[in-house]
Amino acid sequence: MTAKLPSRWQRKKDVRPGEILDAALELFVEKGFRATKMEDIARAAGVTKGTPYLYFHNKEDIFKAVVRESLVNELSDLSQLAARHEGDVSSLLALLMEGWWARIGSTRGAGLCKLMMAEAANFPELATFYYQEVILRGRTMVADLIRLGMARGEFRAVPVEPAVDTLMAPLIASMVWDHSFGCILQAGEDADPSRRLAVALDLILYGLKNNNTPEEN
Repeated sequence: MTAKLPSRWQRKKDVRPGEILDAALELFVEKGFRATKMEDIARAAGVTKGTPYLYFHNKEDIFKAVVRESLVNELSDLSQLAARHEGDVSSLLALLMEGWWARIGSTRGAGLCKLMMAEAANFPELATFYYQEVILRGRTMVADLIRLGMARGEFRAVPVEPAVDTLMAPLIASMVWDHSFGCILQAGEDADPSRRLAVALDLILYGLKNNNTPEEN
């Protein structure tokens, strides 16, 4: 008996749905969550409008997959990098900020920050998901490093949560700026996000420094 060949839809289902997530990310960042339709995602991915439903229940499911793929996985990698670091905390924070910009801040996925700030109130379930998976993970990692720096005597004693806000504010501002005014204004040397973040970190670390610690000769 001749083996039955798989149908076109069966063959399509075996393909990794990365092209659907890539298309969804582009549309979410460009149009927002509410304005993006499932058929828009299918069209941008080059598939029929029913194909995304082979992989995802709905648009919310696609959004969560996009967040995990473009943000959560990268944050996990940065957390592992922090765990392996053997030097001082100041150097680690600089390394993480550089890594964050290269892997998240300079990518299309950074536009999800602006999207959630604009639409969180309209989609509280997605806002809660984004907070727990992205914001809380990032804040916990930074808070642990601040506590480590204080425990080692590298940083002076400071309230941890406000210090986390101060460290993360330039990151959030860079993402929002680059996906709003940064898209239309002429970029100059002073507008370079990596340079801006380096200056911000230098100022923050200066404020955290424990001046009571004797300097090495």
